[in-house]
Amino acid sequence: MIRIVKKPTDTPDDNSTGMVADALKKRGVDFSYLDLDSIDLFSGEIENDLIWVCGIKQTGIHFDAISALSLRNRVVNSPEAIAICANKAQTTARLLRDNVPTPETIFTDSVEKVEEFLREQKKVVYKPVYGYDGNGIYPMDDISMLGESPYYIQEFIENICDYRVFVINGRAVGAIKRESDTFAHNIHQGGSGVPVVDIPEDMADIASQAALSVGIDYCGVDLLDYGNSYTVLEVNGTPNWHCMGAPIWDYLAEYLTEQENELKS
Repeated sequence: MIRIVKKPTDTPDDNSTGMVADALKKRGVDFSYLDLDSIDLFSGEIENDLIWVCGIKQTGIHFDAISALSLRNRVVNSPEAIAICANKAQTTARLLRDNVPTPETIFTDSVEKVEEFLREQKKVVYKPVYGYDGNGIYPMDDISMLGESPYYIQEFIENICDYRVFVINGRAVGAIKRESDTFAHNIHQGGSGVPVVDIPEDMADIASQAALSVGIDYCGVDLLDYGNSYTVLEVNGTPNWHCMGAPIWDYLAEYLTEQENELKS
């Protein structure tokens, strides 16, 4: 059985969970929805199932629930991968370990170290360690603009757009170019997206490397143009598939079905 944890931010006009559920129905695949607020985690009733976590609330209870469920079930994405992607410092550490291109970054609670980095860079980007949809991210050229500690600070890269590459099982299967009139190009920040019809080979390779570095089944990898190639800003472990030219929901339904079949065999 495939059990689905719905994305809490789904709306009638932006229903990531529903699109994949419809694709599963067309395949004749049985599934049910799983409410993390109402299940008895310790009953042992849910065992040897495939659980797809489209999204969770930003609460310890939901994260602990999927972590407990993962002990007896196959969870996509795994709690560990979701936690890594939710924490920008953990993501950066893994990208650097595997030599995946990513902006120069510091992570500290020392204002003095931020001041030193700012003097070197002239202009930097402040990001909350835990954040989503581009919230709380802004360019900074003066220490008086510094937000709350801990400080996750990246080099500023001049740009007019970014890219979201969707990766499933280590393979780039779709991408969009996002543009806006503001610093953050996220769709939820008012950005607009257009499909990247032919994903450049180096963009696909770097996105795939990033997904493998964080150990995730599927994700959205955000990149910027950098020199003659690309650099990874972050990896989103519970992405939407806005403006995708490729049928990501269908690819994901296919992947979930394959994973369930492997679980049964």
